[in-house]
Amino acid sequence: MKNSPAVAFAVFTVLRLAAFLVPFALMMLLPAFHDLWWLAAVFAALIGLSVSVLFLRRPLADATLALANRRAARDAARSTKTERELEDELEDAANDEAQRG
Repeated sequence: MKNSPAVAFAVFTVLRLAAFLVPFALMMLLPAFHDLWWLAAVFAALIGLSVSVLFLRRPLADATLALANRRAARDAARSTKTERELEDELEDAANDEAQRG
């Protein structure tokens, strides 16, 4: 069963947040980072980015695919013409043919 776009984005977002918050929390437990919280945040961001690039490719691909499918469905819905628009085109074509005729 396919996941909905919201589920794919939620999973990816939670995993990305965990990839940052877990290293940050662990570093804040160390006495060296109590006064240098900003340095712990920088290191946690670098670790989170590395973990994300290495291990979160599938959730990112799922989220990207869900976004692409949603956009394609929206574009397809916009491009389909209503019955009235189709009828108007047929009438215009018939009028053009009669005027040339």
